[in-house]
Amino acid sequence: MTSPSPSDRRTLGFLGLGAMGSGMAARLVDAGHDVVVWNRSSEPVEALVARGARAASDPLEALQAEVSFAMLANDEATEAVLTAERIAALGGRTLVMTASISPALAERLASAFARAGAHYVAAPVLGRPDVAAAGQLNVLAAGSGPVVDALEPLLQTLGKRVWRLGERPEIANAVKAVVNYNIIHAMQAIGESVAMTERLGIAPEVLTDLLSQTLFGGVVYTNYGRIIARQEYTPAGFHIALGRKDLGLAAEVAASVGVTAATMPALVEVFDTALADPELREADWSAIAEVSRRDLG
Repeated sequence: MTSPSPSDRRTLGFLGLGAMGSGMAARLVDAGHDVVVWNRSSEPVEALVARGARAASDPLEALQAEVSFAMLANDEATEAVLTAERIAALGGRTLVMTASISPALAERLASAFARAGAHYVAAPVLGRPDVAAAGQLNVLAAGSGPVVDALEPLLQTLGKRVWRLGERPEIANAVKAVVNYNIIHAMQAIGESVAMTERLGIAPEVLTDLLSQTLFGGVVYTNYGRIIARQEYTPAGFHIALGRKDLGLAAEVAASVGVTAATMPALVEVFDTALADPELREADWSAIAEVSRRDLG
């Protein structure tokens, strides 16, 4: 990775250092930026400090950087960090929200930042933790055009492509929810298909290779097909509970635009069944395939 020139080196904040956030923050550190990191637990902070980051004593210290990034788990975690008092102290600064939060919350945050004289950009990402660490994410960006223009070099450090989705931040979150809705359909289809063909005596790897190497090439069928076929659901890249959250976000998007999502109730039932199973609830979200394979429904 090419380091920025001294004039391009920036002081950045990063809040939320889970599997995704840690990889993204590390990319910014490795690119030569001065990155101030905050997380509820100390272990990932210590790992990044050893890599060259600086630890923030509280969320506001990280938010006080000229540009800060946040990768928080859900709406509740986001609202706990981005309080009205902290937002009010951010005049002139920019926050890039990379998490999958609800469009409704994104809209409220954008308004609160504008009232404070600060900038809010939504930039949820597509990709698993290994993709984040490699800087190969797809970034879905929405916000003020000039602000996003200025952020482009930083976003390109995090991802292989930046998809510009207009000036309304909530649209980026809606699109991310819809993309995850498609991923969920694919994982469920793979799980059902494997369940059927396994019972006919076909090895699951044969079926998933057939799918991914003929009519369904692409990252989702290739990667999740392999995970499902081998039942390699741990360590979890993205927990079932987070997938259930994103399914709920997709339901909110559908309701907001008057679309009846015919498959939504069935998918909700699958996720809720998986979450009720002690063997599955902490697994990668692709473990919803086991609901069909184990006939848990």
